[in-house]
Amino acid sequence: MADQPQAEEAKNQELPQTEPAKQEKAEEPKKESKALSVNLEKIIDTIEKLSVLELADLVHALEDRFGVSASAPVAVAAGSASAAAGEPQEEKTTFNVVLTAGGANKIAVIKAVRELVQTLGLKEAKDLVEGTPKPVLESVNKATAEEAKNKLTAAGATVELQ
Repeated sequence: MADQPQAEEAKNQELPQTEPAKQEKAEEPKKESKALSVNLEKIIDTIEKLSVLELADLVHALEDRFGVSASAPVAVAAGSASAAAGEPQEEKTTFNVVLTAGGANKIAVIKAVRELVQTLGLKEAKDLVEGTPKPVLESVNKATAEEAKNKLTAAGATVELQ
């Protein structure tokens, strides 16, 4: 009988350790979600009960049934595939001007960056020049990209067009 109180004490000591974990989960606020129909709730409940392997099989079955792909499209892969097939590639219309090195005359480069991106303050332009490689202009046409590259190169920076 002396063993029973010790066993109960051990159980009581274990309980406080497991209860905080439950309380933490209960305290987390649930995200408000859109009201779902009864059919969707049933589907979600069924999916929650599936194993990871069954979920993977479900994804493949849905892809086959509907002729779609769950993977995100990759534009680079599509472009290289058409180039490998010998098809003519479309000429790139938008460019990113990337500052790869500030060069020896950082002050001139900072001034050039501020001319190109007028919304940048002195500190932001300085941080951009010192934190190379960084994009200076994004999604600009070829003429603007070439002009920006020429200004930055004349100031002593190393620039890439992507």
